[in-house]
Amino acid sequence: MLNQTTDMVFFLLGFSDTRQLQILHFVIFLLLYLTSIMGNLLIIILVALNHHLHTPMYFFLVNLSIADIGNISVNIPKAMSNSLRNTRLISYTECVSQVFSLIFFALTDLFLLTIMAYDRYIAICNPLRYETVMNRGTCIQMAAGAWITGMFYAALHIHGTFSITFCSNVINQFFCEIPQLLKLSCDNNYSVEFGVNIFGAGIAFGCFVFILFSYVQIFTNVLRIPSGQGRKKALSTCLPHLIVVSLFIITGTLAYVCPTCKAPKDVVMMIAVLYSMLPPMMNPVIYSMRNQEIRSALSKLLKGRRCCKHQMSVILFLA
Repeated sequence: MLNQTTDMVFFLLGFSDTRQLQILHFVIFLLLYLTSIMGNLLIIILVALNHHLHTPMYFFLVNLSIADIGNISVNIPKAMSNSLRNTRLISYTECVSQVFSLIFFALTDLFLLTIMAYDRYIAICNPLRYETVMNRGTCIQMAAGAWITGMFYAALHIHGTFSITFCSNVINQFFCEIPQLLKLSCDNNYSVEFGVNIFGAGIAFGCFVFILFSYVQIFTNVLRIPSGQGRKKALSTCLPHLIVVSLFIITGTLAYVCPTCKAPKDVVMMIAVLYSMLPPMMNPVIYSMRNQEIRSALSKLLKGRRCCKHQMSVILFLA
């Protein structure tokens, strides 16, 4: 039984004991991390600078990008730091912060994706009521509700997870993960955390059913649109969100199923890398490639930069 204080430390699972491979992991993680950060920042900048994108859908997309930046910044920088410094230590306080932040950003992501499904449902199934229903005040309240609820649920997880007594401080993962932390319990009696997980599973299932229902209604209405161009335009605003939702659900399912299976540690770590990095990195790519308005905004931004460079060149030449 370990003395649970703020001075307690945990030992994380390392990717390799070979120094060269540790450096390689650091470089790969750094490139993927910077790609994800720049992609999400680009979405935020494009929406902020383009007045045509100041709509509810892109307002929620900005919130999703912020959540994705937070999500990938929870455990990846610490993993890079440990690889670079050749250590596996994480303090009790850092571990608590990781668990809180992971749950907070993940649940906020889920709520935002659910709200975005509702936004698309209203836009396609009730277009005449769209501006009334999805007004500025409502959008701000929905987004704030997603963030506040995510924070509240993360606090419940912190209480449920760290109220147990740990008999070991060796975590079989490269970051603090709730299923792996619960395996360190002395008596396997974590009824509080079990109740929180049941509550969370109910929330996730409710969001999934709502998204599924929304898209059944959306596709039913899209098929009734007589114009082929109209159907294509409607689908172009829905497909990126649907792909992002599918990616989130698949990786999230792996996140909770894999720790309970008897897979090798390397497989468990690779799946953890997959669900930690893939959604935040791919979401900007999916929205950029599948959304004409985002591509147009990006094209205008690039043209504006080229124009500014040309003007600066002329000014410098005349000077």
